[in-house]
Amino acid sequence: MEENHLNGYVESSTSNSITTIEFFHPQSNSLPGKILNTLAESIREAGMNTESTVIILKSGGNKTFCAGASFDELIQIKNESEGLDFFSGFAKVINAIRTCPKFVIARIQGKCVGGGVGLAAASDYALALDTADVKLSELAVGIGPFVVGPAVERKMGTSAFTALSIDASSWRNSSWAFANGLYAELHHNVEELDAAVEKLAINLSKSSPEAMKELKKVCWKGTENWNELLMERAAISGRLILSSFSKNAIEKFKAK
Repeated sequence: MEENHLNGYVESSTSNSITTIEFFHPQSNSLPGKILNTLAESIREAGMNTESTVIILKSGGNKTFCAGASFDELIQIKNESEGLDFFSGFAKVINAIRTCPKFVIARIQGKCVGGGVGLAAASDYALALDTADVKLSELAVGIGPFVVGPAVERKMGTSAFTALSIDASSWRNSSWAFANGLYAELHHNVEELDAAVEKLAINLSKSSPEAMKELKKVCWKGTENWNELLMERAAISGRLILSSFSKNAIEKFKAK
């Protein structure tokens, strides 16, 4: 296996007007700062690529779509500045999707935890396997889904967001996520999922780029303050992660 695969990667490729961005980390596709920053930059670059009209966001492997923040990095945060720097990575990815002039289709092949739920929520259209359960686990480690919260609440509504946020130790199944708007489609196996993703991407690749750009603006109306809002939320998480409660909780999770 190549070294970059051992440490995780973000790979981007464009073919037939479709850009596919894939991220991977060996720890259940968790998200260290380097992957977050590279992912945000890849989305921005795809948005400016004149040879591309639609973006597919996916993760490697066949189990977890995304396990959220990297516990290895969380435990190493020593001050509020480092905390803000780490959690701003999630803000950068969400804002990159939000401001991208192209639709971002998410292929959700497995469970979503924390920031993974945020990625699914921030995407413009999420297609998922019926095994793709969700959990916002942040409160259980002494913080909260502050950065991803606006994206999740926008997609699912305040009631569903509140339920996920408060019951931080419980999984909600994919049918619940679908019923509450996180997923636009559910599929029974990977073959069906990939076929549906490909079909939608091809259809969008043949649509008017200008029309899609204007429609995306309409869909994201009311989020114009997110550059500031998400950084403010990142600062909250960056402060709370320094508590002894958080450090102890993360150590317990890592020991499981």
